[in-house]
Amino acid sequence: MRSMGDFKDLKVWQRARLIAGRAYVVTQGFPTEKRYGLTSQVRRAAASIMSNLAEGSGRDNDREMLRHVKIALGSSREVESHLILAHDLRFAEPSMVKALCTEVQAIRRMLAALAQRLKGDD
Repeated sequence: MRSMGDFKDLKVWQRARLIAGRAYVVTQGFPTEKRYGLTSQVRRAAASIMSNLAEGSGRDNDREMLRHVKIALGSSREVESHLILAHDLRFAEPSMVKALCTEVQAIRRMLAALAQRLKGDD
């Protein structure tokens, strides 16, 4: 059993933080009436990625960290799914949505690699 240390030192958390910030920028252009719908869902799911990494890193064992990494993976899929819908509804510039989806996919690969490493430490 071990702690991952300071979550702010995790490269995957740093990248997730950037994605969360960019999600706020992309959703600023969404229609005002969607503020409590799709806008908040995208923002919440993006923030959830970094939040779960922070929470999991403070746990005393790899199994707990793995659980939080899996939740972060789910949140990354949720962000991408919401962004695809926003694209379909033409709520944001297609290039902005595509760029953010590409970033989310990259973070998902990082999360998957971290999950594999944590599984291997059992």
